[in-house]
Amino acid sequence: MFPYILLEIRRTLRDGSFLVFGTGMPVLMYLIFTNIGSGDGADGWRTASMVGMAAYGALGSAMSIGTGVASDKSLGWLQQLRVTPLSPTQAVVGRAVSGSVTVLPVILTVLLAGALVNGVRMAGWQWAVLVLVLWAGALPFTLLGLGNGYRLTPQGTGVVNVACLMGFGVVGGLWFPLELLPGWLGSVGRFTPANRFADLGWATTDGHAPGATTLGVLAVWLLLFGVYARISYRRSARTV
Repeated sequence: MFPYILLEIRRTLRDGSFLVFGTGMPVLMYLIFTNIGSGDGADGWRTASMVGMAAYGALGSAMSIGTGVASDKSLGWLQQLRVTPLSPTQAVVGRAVSGSVTVLPVILTVLLAGALVNGVRMAGWQWAVLVLVLWAGALPFTLLGLGNGYRLTPQGTGVVNVACLMGFGVVGGLWFPLELLPGWLGSVGRFTPANRFADLGWATTDGHAPGATTLGVLAVWLLLFGVYARISYRRSARTV
């Protein structure tokens, strides 16, 4: 499986335009959202928004892997994989691991914007832990994107991924605090994978470990999306 992961990493890094635009949009949104107006609590909002936008960019990059998978399916690449010794689980895990490479640049870029442009200040260990938890925490969204890619056409995958991304951004509280949403919607948002994902970062900036609820909710979504990706990979054999 290791050679397969290296191969997919090389293929991913060839798409330089994706890395540029995939990191640029979250940074632009973060700087706009945090520099319109001013008032009390601006520093706290800039830190919280930095985490939210880093999470938003990370899950967007993670899910975008599905579009590439859908294109591979249409080109016959998945059919080639099926004649290798890779099991469905190994193929999905290998693609998910290689896809994580695209997540790290957007996280680092948003955090750099927070530190260098907005003056966000934290202890050194908090910056390091923040990068690690956001990087690792994006795995469920990589699996969701893969599931969409294995199941849908390239065009369909792009549409579904964008819809999921927008929904996660709003309902998950990545763009604005959940307190600004209607009460029932805010309650739902607390159990979305996006909100719990961002909470990994918010807990870090607050100086404590994530709560049991956050870890439990993320574990459930990781399992669900992982099963979805594996089933979609197996079912894609009927369409390639």
